[in-house]
Amino acid sequence: MRADLNQYSVEDVCEGFVYNELEGRGLYGLAGQLVIQPEYQRNYIYNDGKRDVAVIDSLLKGYPIGLIYFVDNGQQFEVLDGQQRITSVGRFVTGKFAILRNGKEQVFSSLPPEERKLITDSELLVYVCTGTESEIKEWFQTINIAGVPLKPQELLNAIYSGPFVTAAKAEFSNSSNALQQKWSAYVKGDPKRQEVLADALGWVAASKGQAVDAYMAAHRVDTGIAELKTYFTTVIDWIDSVFTASPDKLMRGLAWGRLYEAYHYQSYSAAQLNADLQRLLGDPAVKSRKGIYEYLLGGQQDTTLLDVRIFDDTIKRQAYQQQTTKAQVAGTSNCPLCAHGHNANQTRTYALNEMEADHVSAWSRGGSTSLNNCEMLCVTHNRSKGNN
Repeated sequence: MRADLNQYSVEDVCEGFVYNELEGRGLYGLAGQLVIQPEYQRNYIYNDGKRDVAVIDSLLKGYPIGLIYFVDNGQQFEVLDGQQRITSVGRFVTGKFAILRNGKEQVFSSLPPEERKLITDSELLVYVCTGTESEIKEWFQTINIAGVPLKPQELLNAIYSGPFVTAAKAEFSNSSNALQQKWSAYVKGDPKRQEVLADALGWVAASKGQAVDAYMAAHRVDTGIAELKTYFTTVIDWIDSVFTASPDKLMRGLAWGRLYEAYHYQSYSAAQLNADLQRLLGDPAVKSRKGIYEYLLGGQQDTTLLDVRIFDDTIKRQAYQQQTTKAQVAGTSNCPLCAHGHNANQTRTYALNEMEADHVSAWSRGGSTSLNNCEMLCVTHNRSKGNN
């Protein structure tokens, strides 16, 4: 890959600047000759009132804002690195945000003429690169190691850029999409950082037994995303139909694609599921509350999903002492099941370390993890008792 150093003024770069507020994208500059946000670029993330302002403050102080890289594709330039800075400058020059100067908010047009000129005359050092697609994208990954690291999906978008990525980003990476609020109850992440798209692609790819990169490669030249959109919407609608209560924050970021594949063929009583959900959410014995959803979908069989709190040592010692005292008076074993037996263990007194705590009324059937529901059994009987 070849790289030639050039200088462009801010005024040149911002000529014909176009910014799409709805999609959060800087689109064009250099009088239409510069594509500011090609498909392999992430969305604009500097619009936080800090980083965008810092870029403008640097220009006003005469500080350089770092090297910028363009790609010459033979017809236009594309921004390889620096789109966040260029978009920040373009947005300010076109009046999209204000900065604080001498205690007062100022937009570009309200600045004194000399300060406006200081910005527009600022020189940007730009390397113009030429090379093959694979060389360009390899360099793109390399120069983005520093600064704000690229998310995995942002890198995949760069590698598999094309009409499919364009359509997918328009649907899942647009923070102004009204559906984002609904999705955010179940999908954790920032759409601008491609995290919603990452989940959508992960779900549909896994349903086909594929890795995300393989799925994107197979669909790279597709002009539509019907399969991706339909599958994602189907999973979301299934969650809504099964768990009808207002979404709990614990639901964000669960492996809903995997859960859908495992359980969507089963039927559920939404009312009963909701009642069980509320009971488990309020149960102090449940240590892994995120596991409640899969526990319920799986028919309340796998208690390891809940990491149920076991009896602590104090409760076990108290239960052991009560049982042993009572058994000694009766002349029977301090293991209640051995005491009802007909072998040599019928009168055996076990040491504490030879016994294990068990729920008298099974926890899975509503029994509490408390002293009045604790029973000490010998190891043999406890491990054969199961959930009875």
